[in-house]
Amino acid sequence: MVSVFMLVYNQEQLIEQTIESILNQKTNFPFNLVIGEDCSIDRTKEILEKYKKKLSSQIKIITSSQNVGLINNFIRTVNQCDGKYIAICDGDDFWTDENKLQMQVDFLESNPDYSIVFTRKRDLLPDGKISIYQAVSPVVSSFSDLVKRNYIPSVTALFRNKVQGQLPLKWLNKYPYGDWVLYLYTVNNGSKIKFMDTITATYRKNIGVSAKIRQSASQVVLDNLNILKDLYNDSIFKNNRPLIKKSILEHEVDYMKRLNDERKFLKAFIMFFCLLANINPIKLTRQYLFSIKKQLL
Repeated sequence: MVSVFMLVYNQEQLIEQTIESILNQKTNFPFNLVIGEDCSIDRTKEILEKYKKKLSSQIKIITSSQNVGLINNFIRTVNQCDGKYIAICDGDDFWTDENKLQMQVDFLESNPDYSIVFTRKRDLLPDGKISIYQAVSPVVSSFSDLVKRNYIPSVTALFRNKVQGQLPLKWLNKYPYGDWVLYLYTVNNGSKIKFMDTITATYRKNIGVSAKIRQSASQVVLDNLNILKDLYNDSIFKNNRPLIKKSILEHEVDYMKRLNDERKFLKAFIMFFCLLANINPIKLTRQYLFSIKKQLL
């Protein structure tokens, strides 16, 4: 069985399209919807209850008497996923290929050395325009690639359920998102990631909760950097510490550059000074000066 993991909050105008795109999947296996509803103040919960009444065995709603926030909603919802595989489709996105789940499950069933499969997506912009640009992803990748950056669009992903009721990463609730960490946990054992070059889903860009909590580029890099440091210190990931350490250094350099891009020159200089002990000084100085030069010219 597949558990379709869905986070929702104040999405009354969109949630029916999302749910219907999932229910329209053609599969030879059962799947359920595990929905984390974070105390919406519009009609979202009412709509969910309507579907629950009609499809009681296929829909599980996780909610509470008060708002718990995006990451805590993420954690409690993924812990309720009881399928062999987990797919993600948030309440403002939708799937466009009715064979998405079948295609991805077939691949993982036939390839036990893989733990994640994902595809391309298209972006739906607020003005109604469609963008299908996506950076080229490696057809086959692993932890060593994913620890550098998250290139997996969550709305397209299917992965083996290695959480099984308890995500054992107690520090995750410090961060504004959890999908990258969940993928890294899934392939931490050396299994592989498959990219299928086909479009299966639509991601609504620059709307909803994620748009409202959008951070500066430097803050995003800093969050990822701190995530990597927690990964490094977590014994679960001890076999991958050399790869994580390398990515930490790369993120620290990127953070320095982003600070200069945002004209936070003092913070960037402090970061530059701290990095001198770990990175070739000549190479680092060139990167530092180039990032300043772009802002001053």
